[in-house]
Amino acid sequence: MTAEPALQVRDLVVRFGDVTAVDGVTFTAARGAITAVLGANGAGKTTTLETCEGFRRPTGGSVRVLGQDPAARRGDLRARVGVMLQDAGVPATARPGEALDAAAALYAHPHRPAELLEVLDLHRVARTPFRRLSGGEQQRVKLALALVGRPELVVADEPSSGLDPHARIAVWQLLAGLRDAGVSVVLTTHLMDEAETLADHVVIMNKGHVVAAGAPAQLVGDADAQLRFRAPLALDLTDLARALPDGVTVSEDSPGHYRVAGAVGPQAIAAVTAWCAARGVLAADLSLGHRSLQDVFVALTGQDAP
Repeated sequence: MTAEPALQVRDLVVRFGDVTAVDGVTFTAARGAITAVLGANGAGKTTTLETCEGFRRPTGGSVRVLGQDPAARRGDLRARVGVMLQDAGVPATARPGEALDAAAALYAHPHRPAELLEVLDLHRVARTPFRRLSGGEQQRVKLALALVGRPELVVADEPSSGLDPHARIAVWQLLAGLRDAGVSVVLTTHLMDEAETLADHVVIMNKGHVVAAGAPAQLVGDADAQLRFRAPLALDLTDLARALPDGVTVSEDSPGHYRVAGAVGPQAIAAVTAWCAARGVLAADLSLGHRSLQDVFVALTGQDAP
C-alpha cells in the first residue's frame, strides 16, 4: 500500500464573488481510514468536498485525490472514487436495481448489484421508482451507487441523513467494513456519535477554517469528569457556582441542559443535589461522564452540532 494520502488539502481557498467560503483549509485523509469532516451549516465542509471531487476549482491552494488534481484529472479518477452526494441526481423514475445495473456496466470490476441491494436492505424495493422510496431508502441507493465501482476512495456527504436507527447502524457497519478492507472513506456528518464511533481522524471546520484535527480520543483528551442534568430553562446559577469547589464550574450549554465541569467529585455532586433540593428543582437525566466530541465541537465553534 502506498504511503501517499487518499486526500491532501493544502491552504485551500474557495471564493464565490466577495464571499470566502473556504479560507486556508489544510488537512489530510489517510489511506484505509475513515476521516470525518465536521462543521455546522455554512462552515465550508461541503464546498471543500465539492472541490476535492472536482466539481469546483480552488481559488487558491491545492487539492490532491489519490495523488492527482481532481479538476484536471477528473476522468481518470472517476473509476477510483465513489461519490455520494446529498443532492445526487437520481432520476425520479429510476428503479434501484436498474440504476445499479446501469452504473455497474461502466466499470471493469464492479460489485454485483444484487449483493449491494442485499447488504443495504434494498432488495425488497429494487423495482420501486426512486421517488416512491423513503428518505432512508433513497440515501442507501445513493450510497450503493457510490460503491458499485469498487472505489479506492469513498466520499460521502451526510451518509446517515434521514435514516432510522436500524438503518443507520447498518450503514455504519458497511462503512467500517470498507475501511477494514482497505478502502479510504471521507465523510461529512452532523452526528457527533457517528464521527466518534466511526472516524479514525476528525477535522472540525468553522466559518471556512479548520479549527481542530486529530483522532477523536486526542480531541476529547483526558478531561475531568463532568456532571450533566436537565432542568427548567435559564436557572439562576449564581448561588450554585459559589457552592461548588474551587475549579469546578457550572453552565447552561443549551436551553435546559446544564453541565458541571472540572474536578467533579463527591463534594461537587452533593453541592448540586443540595442546591436543586433547596429550590425544588428536579434534575432529570443526572449523569456523570467525560467530555465528548460534542463538547469539543461546541467549545471550538460556539454552537451545537445541528
